[in-house]
Amino acid sequence: MLKEKYPKLFVIILNYNGKDTIKSCLDSVFCSDYPNFEIVVIDNNSKDGSLELAKNLYSKFHFIKNESNLGFSAGNNMGIRFALEKMADYVFLLNNDATLEKDTLSKLICSAKNSKAGIFSPIILNDNGNIWFSGGKIIWTRMRTVHINKKPNKKNSYSTQYVTGCAMLIKKEVFKKIGLLSEDYFLYYEDTDFCLRAKKEGFNSMIVPEAKVKHFEKSELYLSNKIYWLVFSGLIFFEKNTPLLLKTLTHPYLYLRKVKNMVDNLNNKNQYASVVKKAYLDFKKWKKNPKYPL
Repeated sequence: MLKEKYPKLFVIILNYNGKDTIKSCLDSVFCSDYPNFEIVVIDNNSKDGSLELAKNLYSKFHFIKNESNLGFSAGNNMGIRFALEKMADYVFLLNNDATLEKDTLSKLICSAKNSKAGIFSPIILNDNGNIWFSGGKIIWTRMRTVHINKKPNKKNSYSTQYVTGCAMLIKKEVFKKIGLLSEDYFLYYEDTDFCLRAKKEGFNSMIVPEAKVKHFEKSELYLSNKIYWLVFSGLIFFEKNTPLLLKTLTHPYLYLRKVKNMVDNLNNKNQYASVVKKAYLDFKKWKKNPKYPL
């Protein structure tokens, strides 16, 4: 049977004003050589005509339109629920500004079928063809996560602390055990949080070197917005996940970061200092009453 040889895969593409990239993304997925997958486009109330463009190009795909911008976690969760209800064996989250190679899905599924791990990522390249992501590392004492962007020295799959939500393959068993993406996060760090929760339940995260994705990172065009969410979501992530013993180090470090930001604001040393200040203030509100919108 087809499903026994080729497990059912749902590709979830979250779109928000992605008119410049959505066609390339959908074209690349449509041309994949994996024989048993469906595509779900979740639209976070785009205003640029990208949803209409996608529907005109591929009317037989599944489309779900949200009435507002729900963010990355809540938006993707709409698609994940849909996929699981349709008996998905695997869910693949893909950014709307990313493209696949023809055999990316096949290589990811092949690796996943032969592994006890639960989450898998391809090597992700930037638009210049350089490695953008080949693994993730959490630096607890500096309250940072970093992308490893070195060429792997091995051909076989290898473990990593987290994978990025840009291109993330997840077994259905992971969702059954730990639930969906945490909606504490509007943008950023939800992927790292998810991988940590999965790890605690015995599901490792893996990099599959032979699988490739290219990422045309649109977020760099809106740097102020990106910095705000990186700081705000990072504060939530480390508040929730930092081991208790390490918090004795991170609390003084965070205090020093706030002092530096205050000085930068007073001296106009950093054009994004006011954005960072807002993130700190909003995090303080979040701690008292976690909810969106702020």
